[in-house]
Amino acid sequence: MELSDLRIFLAVARTRGITRAAQELHTVQSNVSARIRALEKQLGAPLFRRHARGVALTHTGERLLPYAERISRLVDEAQQVVGDETDPCGPLRIGSLETTAGLRLPAVLAAFAEDCPRVDFSLVTGPTEQLVRDVLAYRLDGALVSGPVRRPDVVETPLFEERLVLVTARRVSDPDTVLHDPRILVFRTGCSYRRRLESMLHARGAVGVRCMEFGTLEGIIGCVGAGLGISLLPAAVVERHASREQIRVHELPEDEGRAETVFVQRVDAPPSPAVTRFLTHVRAVEQVPPVLRMVGGSATATG
Repeated sequence: MELSDLRIFLAVARTRGITRAAQELHTVQSNVSARIRALEKQLGAPLFRRHARGVALTHTGERLLPYAERISRLVDEAQQVVGDETDPCGPLRIGSLETTAGLRLPAVLAAFAEDCPRVDFSLVTGPTEQLVRDVLAYRLDGALVSGPVRRPDVVETPLFEERLVLVTARRVSDPDTVLHDPRILVFRTGCSYRRRLESMLHARGAVGVRCMEFGTLEGIIGCVGAGLGISLLPAAVVERHASREQIRVHELPEDEGRAETVFVQRVDAPPSPAVTRFLTHVRAVEQVPPVLRMVGGSATATG
C-alpha cells in the first residue's frame, strides 16, 4: 500500500469530490481516479459511493479513514522529528485565539518565515475549546489558547499574561449601570473571554444575560461602540484598535483582569524542530507591548 495513494484517498474523503481533490493536490482528475481504483482493487472493496454532488465514503472507506490519517500523521511526525533541527521543514499547523493572532503573532510570523523558509506554515484562529479539540484530533500541531487548560492529555507552556478590561460604549461612565441587565458581545461558544465575562456577571447578580455572537474582533468593538452591548477584551487589543475613540475602557480587579495564554500540544506528540523554533520566536519577539509581564522567566499572553 503506497503512502501517496492513502494521501489521495484522504484528500478525496476531505473534499468529497474527485475534481476538488485533484485541484487541492495540483494534479489531474484522471490520476486521482486511477489511484483510488488501484487502492480499491488492492483492498478488494469500494471506498467511495458516487453521487451527483461528488462522492461519499462507503463503510469500508469509513473504516480505512482513521488508519490512513494515523499513517499519514506518523510519517509527517517522523520526518519532522528526525529532520535537521538547524533547518526545519515540512508542514506546521498552529492554532491561535483571534486576539492573540492579531496582537502578538505578526512580528513572530515574519521572523519565523525568514528563519525557517522550508516550513509550510498555516494558522487557524478560533475559540479555546475548539483549538484544544483540534490539537487532540491531530488537526493542529499546537495552539495558543487561554489557560490554564488543565487536561492530562495536553502539555501547556505559559507564554503571555494579559490585562483584561470591560469595554462599553463611550457614553457609559459607570459600568454598574449596564451590568445588571446586560447584553454581551462575544465570540462564539468556547471562547474563554466569553466564559469569564458570563461568570463575572453572574457573580454580580446579573440575570437573563443576553448574548450576541460575532466572528471578528472588529464586529465586537464596532457594535460595542454603537451601544449594542458590552464585552471583555485584552487591554492591548483595545488600545491598538482603530475604533478605540468610540468606546470606554473600565479597569477590573486584578483577580478578574488577568488572563494567561498558553501553548498546548498533545502529551504523546514529541515537539518537532519546527514547533520548537516557533516557540523560540514567540518568546524572542522584541516588540512586546508594555502591558505584558514576565511570568516564570518567559513572556505570557492570552485571549
